[in-house]
Amino acid sequence: MKEEILSVGIDIGTSTTQLVFSSILIENTASDFSVPRIEIKEKKIIYESKIYFTPLINYETIDAARVRAIIENEYEKAGLSPGQISTGAVIITGETARKENASSVLESLAGLAGEFVVATAGPDLEAIIAGKGAGTERLSRDEGCVAANLDIGGGTTNVAVFKDGEVIDTACLDIGGRLLRLSKNTQVVEYIAPKIKKLAEGARISIRENQSVTVGTAEAVCAEMTKTLEEVLGLAPKSKALEMMLTGRDLRRSYAIDYITFSGGVADHIYNPGDGEIFKFDDIGILLGKAIRKSSIPQRIKMKKPYETIRATVVGAGAHTVEISGSTITYTKKCFPLKNIPILKASHEDGPEITERLAESISQKLELYDLQSGGQQVALALKGVKNPAFSQLVTIAESIIRGMGKHLGTQEYLIIVVENDMAKALGQTLYSKLRGEKHVVCIDGISVENGDYIDIGKPLGDGRVVPVVIKTLIFNF
Repeated sequence: MKEEILSVGIDIGTSTTQLVFSSILIENTASDFSVPRIEIKEKKIIYESKIYFTPLINYETIDAARVRAIIENEYEKAGLSPGQISTGAVIITGETARKENASSVLESLAGLAGEFVVATAGPDLEAIIAGKGAGTERLSRDEGCVAANLDIGGGTTNVAVFKDGEVIDTACLDIGGRLLRLSKNTQVVEYIAPKIKKLAEGARISIRENQSVTVGTAEAVCAEMTKTLEEVLGLAPKSKALEMMLTGRDLRRSYAIDYITFSGGVADHIYNPGDGEIFKFDDIGILLGKAIRKSSIPQRIKMKKPYETIRATVVGAGAHTVEISGSTITYTKKCFPLKNIPILKASHEDGPEITERLAESISQKLELYDLQSGGQQVALALKGVKNPAFSQLVTIAESIIRGMGKHLGTQEYLIIVVENDMAKALGQTLYSKLRGEKHVVCIDGISVENGDYIDIGKPLGDGRVVPVVIKTLIFNF
């Protein structure tokens, strides 16, 4: 059994807006007499839009109508409709995510992105998606190494570090090519981001809006921005400037980086530093790329060119956001898609005291959510047991119900996400124990953590699996 699903990636960045459509092939790889095992077998891009400058009304407001017009036009060019799209992501990235109407822009695009498309702007997830789209995740897996990708756009630099194909660290800095904008004809500064002003002042660089700037001064600003990138990678001592430029937590720097890749709009000027017009795009993106190329970064860490540069995020959003659940799942009601469900992960459960420990763990974790007022839907995550005996299934089901306690009544569904292959039997046992009074969604083959959010799409493969997107917003180590 093979099934093709279509995915869309829409990236609305500080500098550019673009879209890709991808085809994702899923297939049952088990024999006719075995339990189905449905896997993603192939991902390929079937259409890429042109790259547009992100339309803004002013520095604080996205032009939602023009963004929607761009997306509608590209759907038409691709010969596709929103109803044909099964999965994907709409990502508002970088500085654009902080614009006053960013959330309303996402809402305006909801009807253009199918029923099960993630809309998010979390910098950690953005970094991971860009790293996957660039091919850095694959590089770390193929080489058995640690590889870092710096996705440098117009407003932010998103850093993702991969080891053997797994994400181990992320960070985001306010460093980008359009944080200082000027007229290429007059070289008069039209906009300086607040943090860039402070960075320049700290380095005693004189630069002001509505005043002309020399190439040398712009280069000096780019050099200061590059220093913070050297610091975040552990190539120079950490300074207060780095603390200021970080948008959240710092990298841990407890590992050695074997390879580095660059993606985003600035990346092309790192790998291909041409001698053309320096302020061609009315910003400092070209100079920033040159400054990074001259820095200690490519001298001290092996630099590789990724599969994608400026398209890394949109390719990642279109082809790398979705996972497929295990093939033994339970759902007692077709309630899909389920979106933005927070994960509540119980402590590891095994051994003879599983009943008491699991129930207590669930009860304690429930206190993290105010389920009494508003009844927020959550998904309970468990590691589960490999090849469980029937008595173990009953014990786990009873522990879940007892741990949920009075909170069970506030939940529209009992949603269980299990890592090990046991969801069908566990879901059926739960439904039986609840006497059919509460609908159950129980899926397996998915690993999540507290702090994650999960989206579950409409069943695929004759109802045997569901597409899943895990939105990891924060990494804790």
